[in-house]
Amino acid sequence: MTIIRQYIAPSIAILVFFVALVAVSARIFLPADMAAPAPIEEPIPQKQAVSLNPIFLGLNYSSLPVEIR
Repeated sequence: MTIIRQYIAPSIAILVFFVALVAVSARIFLPADMAAPAPIEEPIPQKQAVSLNPIFLGLNYSSLPVEIR
């Protein structure tokens, strides 16, 4: 058990640190348009979201008309 605590656990922590360091540093070598943050999609308008999901209406599935089910 001491071998795991003294050698394996710290090695895993250091390995995870270096993997994260490489992943973050890789952005330097990306083209300029790929290094930018990802675009945010427009949210679904509330009226459309309500019409898609009966949970937003506060209705049970059984109370909906047969055509919608």
